[in-house]
Amino acid sequence: MDYRTLGRTGVKVSPLCLGCIHFGNRIDEAASLAIIDAALDAGINFIDTADVYAEGHSERIVGKALSQGGRRHRVVLTTKVFGPMDPDDPNASGTSRRHIIEGCDASLRRLRTDWIDLYLLHRRDPETPIDESLGALDDLVRAGKVRYVGTSTVPAWEIVESLWVSRELGLNRVVCEQPPYNLLDRRIERELVPMALSHGIGLMTWAPLAGGLLSGRYRHGRPFPDGRWHSGRDWAKREATDEAMQVVEGLVGLAEARGCTPAALALAWTMQQPGITSPILGPRTPEQLAGCLEALDVALTDADRAALDQIAPPGGMKVPFYRADQWRPHMYRW
Repeated sequence: MDYRTLGRTGVKVSPLCLGCIHFGNRIDEAASLAIIDAALDAGINFIDTADVYAEGHSERIVGKALSQGGRRHRVVLTTKVFGPMDPDDPNASGTSRRHIIEGCDASLRRLRTDWIDLYLLHRRDPETPIDESLGALDDLVRAGKVRYVGTSTVPAWEIVESLWVSRELGLNRVVCEQPPYNLLDRRIERELVPMALSHGIGLMTWAPLAGGLLSGRYRHGRPFPDGRWHSGRDWAKREATDEAMQVVEGLVGLAEARGCTPAALALAWTMQQPGITSPILGPRTPEQLAGCLEALDVALTDADRAALDQIAPPGGMKVPFYRADQWRPHMYRW
């Protein structure tokens, strides 16, 4: 495993991150534990979850897995705060000091750990000033409950604003951003990636396979099989347009020429793009995880990159995943 440095922290993480959004929800506990075991055995040391995933059950499963055999100390563990944890409590969401501190303590209990390696604001709360959120995160770092802090799906300008506030107030700064990024939505290349490279911000990207649309299961002009896109739209009402499916067909053809799967090629492309630390995987079975790990053996050439740029132009978008300015607490339903 060729480990990478997370932003400017000096911390080494695997080039693929295990995402746990399905644990305790679409995947039962036994299957989730098996996937974590397989990921750790393969050398993955980067795990991502959130308090809202399966109403906290994802964190409980991860905590159970890492509490065995001294695993916790070898893993860089990420979780997040923002989404509503109690529909009857108006203060149980957002990025206020109150919710951040309460959310961290609750996550620590579920994760069975004394510290969180990377604690992210799951989205920015437009109703809470950034200095309040950063101040709460800084207190958690100073208390030893959190090692590093970051954001998820936040525009480049807001991250730069947070860096300015951290410098002005002497607070721990953001070290990582977690945006969506795949061949069907390359818009982070316009501003976010250059900003991250300039300021030493790590990028752990979600939806590298566009929710499975880039896996090769869904083909243009054919009936879609059961799955996230079976109706032609996903749960967020994103549409698998003809234009998007033309990208998929191009990817399938290039993968066949390379002798690998479309999923492996799409993941390898994301993993080897400038500024990207680790794409986040979302496997539902150990077999799907094994298929994703094949990306580690795909070394892209300049010709490969040029061919992929031809079918999915840089900075372009065919399916909208990066919607950093449109998220609000009521939209969180995992």
